[in-house]
Amino acid sequence: MIDENDTQNGSTQSAAAVESSTAPVEKPRKSRGFAAMDPKLVSELAKRGGKAAHRAGTAHQFTSDEARVAGRKGGMATHAKRRDKQTGTEH
Repeated sequence: MIDENDTQNGSTQSAAAVESSTAPVEKPRKSRGFAAMDPKLVSELAKRGGKAAHRAGTAHQFTSDEARVAGRKGGMATHAKRRDKQTGTEH
């Protein structure tokens, strides 16, 4: 920020220039949590979690019909732009 003294002394520096010169340099972000782990370890932990959920009876198992509907929805969403381009309509 600019002090009143700066403006009285005839300083022509802008407030943005003053603030940018005192701003700390940002360090690159480090990965945290699962992103910092070895992918094989993450996969093993996910596998254990899935097995535990099945043992506890809280895991959802798709029936063939549910899987078919879910796959169709995914395909419709993924290819919506291509389909709209062919028909000339927009969402």
